[in-house]
Amino acid sequence: MMETHEIAAEGVRAVIRDAGAELVSLRDAAGEELLWQGGPEWPRQAPVLFPIVGKLAGNVLRDGGKAHTLGQHGFARDCRFTWIAHSTRRCVLRLTDDAVSRRAYPYSFVLELIYEVTEATLTVTTRVSNPGERPLPCGVGAHPGFRWPLVDGVAKTDHAIHFDREETGVALSVSDALLGAEKPLPFDGRTLPLSEALFARDALVMPAVASRSMTYAAHAPDGETVRSITIGWDGYKDLGIWSRSGGAPFVCIEPWFSMASPVGWDGAFIDKPGILVLPPGASRDFVWRMRVDA
Repeated sequence: MMETHEIAAEGVRAVIRDAGAELVSLRDAAGEELLWQGGPEWPRQAPVLFPIVGKLAGNVLRDGGKAHTLGQHGFARDCRFTWIAHSTRRCVLRLTDDAVSRRAYPYSFVLELIYEVTEATLTVTTRVSNPGERPLPCGVGAHPGFRWPLVDGVAKTDHAIHFDREETGVALSVSDALLGAEKPLPFDGRTLPLSEALFARDALVMPAVASRSMTYAAHAPDGETVRSITIGWDGYKDLGIWSRSGGAPFVCIEPWFSMASPVGWDGAFIDKPGILVLPPGASRDFVWRMRVDA
């Protein structure tokens, strides 16, 4: 049984495994690994977040007067997907509901991950479909972790994220993985300088971002770019940026649709703030892409 599959183009190679439909390796034309390869700080590379992003209060999903236990970021990242198609430049994996999933998440769904490479770009499409007879509430998120530093010998503090549009300059605070009040971020125009101190109290959670792409870059002391990658997205509306508190050699750049529950909110899942609700028979695509710039 095939467990992993490699797709490749002129400037990028990607390896995907059926466990979690997870991207586990992403290399540039020179063979340099760009993804964090796992370690004691965090064992994953790029988990798929479904059917929730973040955490529900008490890990409880409420539906029709019943309470279901659903852990942080959902269960898709721990499920084995089925290979639907695979070629030298594209592969498709699928997960559907079953008796086990319905104990935690009592809805019918089809979740597909489509990976494609062209030139120096990897495109990842997450397709959510509702084959059921009632509305399908869910959250969808990408969680790729990139090396930080991106280039050996460049200080972590000489890295920055450059947004393509002006942002509000604030994020939501995180308390026990739930969302709290707004807090300021150290933006310099459209640029967010990176430092370990940014993540001292968990992730940076930015709702309804204006940007549709950002560049993650390593800079020389004179400000010149040593290496950069550009991450863009369509369909997603929120953004998380995360590294392990206390310091770790990775940073995650995470396009999301939906976020964790606000502190003090514990209502019906379908009424959760910011949730996606698909009507019966509907399908929706969420796309993120990564281009190797230099």
